[in-house]
Amino acid sequence: MASTEPWLLENGNIRCLTKDMKHGHGHSHGRTAHNMSSSSLRKKSDLTLVSKVRHGFLRKFLVNLQEVLLGTKLSVLFLAIPFAIAAECRDFGRPWVFALSLLGLTPLAERVSFLTEQLAFYTGPTVGGLLNATCGNATELIISIFALVQHKVDVVKYSLLGSILSNLLLVLGTSLFCGGIANIGKEQKFDRKQADVNTLLLLFGLLCHVLPMMFRYAGNGAELMGTQTLALSRASCVVMLIAYISYLVFQLWTHRQLFEASEDDEEDSDVVSDESAVIGLWSAFVWLVLMTGVIALLSEYVVGTIEAASESWGLSVSFISVILLPIVGNAAEHAGAVIFAFKNKLDISLGVALGSATQIAMFVIPLTVIVSWIIGIDMNLNFNILETTCLALSIIVTAFALQDGTSHYLKGLVLLLCYLVIGACFFIFRTTNNHADPVNISFRSSNEAIMRV
Repeated sequence: MASTEPWLLENGNIRCLTKDMKHGHGHSHGRTAHNMSSSSLRKKSDLTLVSKVRHGFLRKFLVNLQEVLLGTKLSVLFLAIPFAIAAECRDFGRPWVFALSLLGLTPLAERVSFLTEQLAFYTGPTVGGLLNATCGNATELIISIFALVQHKVDVVKYSLLGSILSNLLLVLGTSLFCGGIANIGKEQKFDRKQADVNTLLLLFGLLCHVLPMMFRYAGNGAELMGTQTLALSRASCVVMLIAYISYLVFQLWTHRQLFEASEDDEEDSDVVSDESAVIGLWSAFVWLVLMTGVIALLSEYVVGTIEAASESWGLSVSFISVILLPIVGNAAEHAGAVIFAFKNKLDISLGVALGSATQIAMFVIPLTVIVSWIIGIDMNLNFNILETTCLALSIIVTAFALQDGTSHYLKGLVLLLCYLVIGACFFIFRTTNNHADPVNISFRSSNEAIMRV
């Protein structure tokens, strides 16, 4: 077997590198909650057959192919990608393109996390952490940019709002509920320090949403109000990005220990150990670029077919954007959080749910507004009173649920019921308007005011 070992490596010395990392700086830092959550859905590849291939380059290529495409328990969903492309090219029903594209996006988010973790073996923990922070919500960011280009500001706002709500209420609620039921005889505890930091940032992000919304009620005329709302939103987004950069410094340098998965969390027989890189540096980089390209393609399909799916399924665009897009797009990460909650490892589940919500609120939303500013599209932080109220109450309920550092199934149940009521709200909102899309109604007044300026 020794003679076949180099084919696992791209440059023949990765084993030595990872062994050094294991005893040096690479292992001295703990893995983040996102890494641990994603690894729960990975599986070890059986490379016995591939190792018998004699041609060196072909062997490396097949190893990379097997590790990247078959190294996840969600690999069967990759089949949806060619079907989605074929459905688009052959002009099949638009709702089919939308559904197949959503299914295809599900494993891609987990694979991006895997590839950024592979890159971290070569770039070091800090750069790896920055990569993970940037690429962690790549799907939402890419969908938002494509929606902006197509002037679908409503889809952008609702999909990003839905991502925050699903993380705070659905993922966290499911984790606390399942963890409480599975460990009903134990007192579940978690470290409040990380939750406090994320809650503080979420409340700051909420402030930046509330103030532009309140301009509507301050009253200086519709035209002036639109201009002021846009100016305040853009200024707030710059401040939010500064806060997010400070959060990264806090997370990756000054207080890294608060965000690391503990050693006993890593020693789990059901989690694939990632103590050594399984693909090379350039292979990981190329695969990451390819995966991002496929995500971009499927995101374009999703944005282009969402109205057709809305009409065909009898659901409003707002309901699909707030509820369906976040659930399917982050299914892999969500499943990992719930798996660790079952094992009474709530710190990992909290790190995934709160970390993702914070990243969307403090990075993806302000970056999207800045990008819209650059490309000449007016997008502000006014999510209107119904949506902002849902966001505010979700953050407050979550903060109260986590305030004492302990958990039980009732807390999770309440969070899930909150999500159920919000989902019902967006589902019913359309039917009360005689099937007129509430998104266009809710944003029409502010957009018309801005266009007149």
